[in-house]
Amino acid sequence: MLKAGLGMGIALSGTGLVTAAPATAAAAGQNGTPLCDNPGDSASGQGLGSGDLCIPYHREHDDTWGYVFGDSWRGIQQTGEYIGSPVILNQDRFDASGAAPISFTWAMPTGGRAGQLFDYTHRADNGYGFEISRIPNDCIEFGGRTYLQYTSVHTWGGPDDPQWVDGHDGSLMSGVAYSDDYGVTWTDYDYHWDGDHRGVNQNMYGMWSFAGIDPDGWLYIYSKRWNGTHRNSADGGAIQLFRYRPDDFRAGRFDLQQNWAYVNGSWTWTDASTPPSVILSGNNTGEFSVKRIGDTYCMSYFDVVLGTIFTRNAPRPDAPWSVPVPRITGLQVPNLYGGYIHPGSAGANSLTLIVSQWNGAQNAPPYWVRQFDGIPA
Repeated sequence: MLKAGLGMGIALSGTGLVTAAPATAAAAGQNGTPLCDNPGDSASGQGLGSGDLCIPYHREHDDTWGYVFGDSWRGIQQTGEYIGSPVILNQDRFDASGAAPISFTWAMPTGGRAGQLFDYTHRADNGYGFEISRIPNDCIEFGGRTYLQYTSVHTWGGPDDPQWVDGHDGSLMSGVAYSDDYGVTWTDYDYHWDGDHRGVNQNMYGMWSFAGIDPDGWLYIYSKRWNGTHRNSADGGAIQLFRYRPDDFRAGRFDLQQNWAYVNGSWTWTDASTPPSVILSGNNTGEFSVKRIGDTYCMSYFDVVLGTIFTRNAPRPDAPWSVPVPRITGLQVPNLYGGYIHPGSAGANSLTLIVSQWNGAQNAPPYWVRQFDGIPA
């Protein structure tokens, strides 16, 4: 969960600032259905009362669906036992038409009751420096292994925190954990990307989105810096693109990354010696999601300044992106953030988005996620 206030501004664009089209509401299916923080709902039946993010991924080994939550509680409105972060609830089948909302049918790690996936202590030094929580950014399964990319939070920031003023992002590090039993037990890769409190403020590898494995055989990943206050003072939330061979990624050979970079006047794929170039920038961008839906790459992202979730699309991961269009606004969902594309969406013109909502206070409603269907990319 990223915590921030909202304002006004201009939409993010790959070629400069643009004027966005009017917001488009969901065309069909669910239109803001809450998926947790309601007594007696399917999340509470799995031991999760309130939580955020709910990042969807395909469990390809059995054709089911997982949903990764951030900080979570047993009770509604952030009450009861604190579960931790990250947390996974699963679903045996997903209705891409939106006729039926997402309903959770079992929980991770074991025993039918939601629990924290990673073995670490909150508000402690677990060997890397003090960390408050580990917040998930995206999850993917392929080749019998599940991968979860996360950010370790050192501080959330706030009006009395000097980092609120000087642009520090509040991160400790980011990392990738993997599971060979489909989410029951997890192992961290040894390599971590240092964050603000390990000497690399506003690291562009803080927050990832797994776009998926393309028919060309590459695993494409987009990333940007993480920020606990949503104040992307350095780069406006710029996004970069890189890729791996799936076997290299599985082996943790992160040095074999290829980068989409602008070199000598043209765009090209380079080895790790040349860093990725910014492909999209302009406005203050928070959480984002990129998925290959059918033959189209679809992106959603939270524009912090406008308080709106936008979408756009491209035919290839390294092709130009369409003009951003606002889809879900703060008028529809006050205090919104996130906006994760469901990889099982009906199509590029009918996405399911999972949107978080938090009013900025503990022990107060709502702290939940909402489902929207029929959203065009």
